[in-house]
Amino acid sequence: MTITSFTGTQLIPVNGTGPEDVVVDDDGQVYAGLDDGRIIRVAGGGNRIDTVARVAGRPLGIELYGADELLVCASDHGLLAVTIRTGEVRTLVDSVAGSRILGCNNAAVGADGTVFFSDSSQRFPIPDFRSDMIERTGTGRVFRRDPDGTVTEVAGGLQFANGVALAPDESFVVIAETTTCRLHRLWIAGDRAGQREVFAEGLSGYPDNASTGSDGLIWVAIPSPAVPALPLVQRMPAAARSLVRRLPTSLQPSPGREVGAVAFDATGGVVRRRGGTVEGFTMLTGVREQGGTLYCGSLTEGAILTTDR
Repeated sequence: MTITSFTGTQLIPVNGTGPEDVVVDDDGQVYAGLDDGRIIRVAGGGNRIDTVARVAGRPLGIELYGADELLVCASDHGLLAVTIRTGEVRTLVDSVAGSRILGCNNAAVGADGTVFFSDSSQRFPIPDFRSDMIERTGTGRVFRRDPDGTVTEVAGGLQFANGVALAPDESFVVIAETTTCRLHRLWIAGDRAGQREVFAEGLSGYPDNASTGSDGLIWVAIPSPAVPALPLVQRMPAAARSLVRRLPTSLQPSPGREVGAVAFDATGGVVRRRGGTVEGFTMLTGVREQGGTLYCGSLTEGAILTTDR
């Protein structure tokens, strides 16, 4: 499918940096977490920005959770619940079976309150994502948190586990495996429950956060095209890879300026694809479709992007 350039774009400043993921409520208000720990609510097309809460750690994935709560993936501080009205923050999961959550990254919430969330790496925290991609640690995992608080690992051995999205009928979960430019499908209902298979592979860039749109499609953010130098570095001896990891970031394999958003149907087929460069906006790490509009977050920029679907 041909990549269509972004159209009808608008940048909404957020009075901060790094709204890595976004979620939109029924009133059209947009929520995001910034790199200073603030959880913000943006209303009126950016005319009003309120701080809802402040969390420990770096807020990444964000979801609506219950009548007055947000679910926040706070990197090495785990999975949090934030009460919108009061700003109260409570920890839902920060370790599993004695293993600390080092890179809580993205989540999806089922109709009954079940949460699926990713822990990107057991070796490197999120700010050091390049190191995990260089080393291909294969320590990424996905957990299921049931409404009674029980937490179970449902997928492991992933090369930087990232985006998580539920199928509209909640029969499966799509998991983004960033380093391999691949998506997995984990069946959670029916005769194939517990089975994992490739959902889509050979993506042109690195898949990041994922979400299920109001259009019934699974949208995946693509913050950068695949970097040709990365596979070369990954094949180096361990000592050489370690040397590359210690180089200044500017000398390491780094993301490109092109960004994208891809929508998949339930079979893994691509239905829509947006891509290209957007002036003043790079590292598109989160995408949310609502009512025909895409709301996009960035790990590094100071604005939320809206664009036509």
